[in-house]
Amino acid sequence: MIEFMNVDKIYPNGTQALQNLNLKIEQGEFVAVIGLSGAGKSTLIRCINRMHDITEGQLLVDGTDITNLRGKQVRDLRRRIGMIFQSFNLVTRISVIKNVLVSFVPDNALWRNIIGLYTKQQKVKALEALDKVGILEKAYIRVDQLSGGQQQRVALARTLAQNPAIILADEPIASLDPVTSKLVMDDFKRINKEMNISVIMNIHHVEVALEYADRIIGVRAGEVVFDGPTSKVTDDILHDIYGGNKEYKTAFEENHAHVQ
Repeated sequence: MIEFMNVDKIYPNGTQALQNLNLKIEQGEFVAVIGLSGAGKSTLIRCINRMHDITEGQLLVDGTDITNLRGKQVRDLRRRIGMIFQSFNLVTRISVIKNVLVSFVPDNALWRNIIGLYTKQQKVKALEALDKVGILEKAYIRVDQLSGGQQQRVALARTLAQNPAIILADEPIASLDPVTSKLVMDDFKRINKEMNISVIMNIHHVEVALEYADRIIGVRAGEVVFDGPTSKVTDDILHDIYGGNKEYKTAFEENHAHVQ
């Protein structure tokens, strides 16, 4: 369970990214965070695994105030929270399975990491993770020979291999075409339901958020202006989230395309 309690985040340049944030996310939820560019969506997600530190308030993960964690405690937290990026963050010149095995580096002795030696059990886990996202047959192919969608699935497999309770996804389909986006989102949904892994996703595509997420959190200027079931999202709510900005027109059109 994740709980934001009166959370503020102010960057060193004075920008207030989050204001008085109060949220509770239960285990197994699929949550989409939507809003304008610069609204605070990425900051909200990245505070959960301490990529960004909050300025005020409390942020609890499974009852632990993560703002008090230090060193190894932060590393242990991040083992339980997988992170998927828009840019994939893969080493493209090596094989798919080697990229997935990177998830075990924090568990291994230094000498094993230096020579790239992994246990049989770790290799089996890596292959199982690739199987879960449907690209087991690509295990020994170099990453730079894969499509963008396949690379994002490798990144997802790498996260699954660490057996997370939570997956954070920061614009995971922003650079993918619609067909590939659907395949990747299907993976997220299946993993969420079958493995009871919480998915918290920052996403620009409103129609995709409405199709896949169980819950929508709308953020405007660092504040939550909507938090509720996907079924409760209306055009008026979208207008409130996007504040009449030109991005709202895109969101409005995407919503109508979804409804039709």
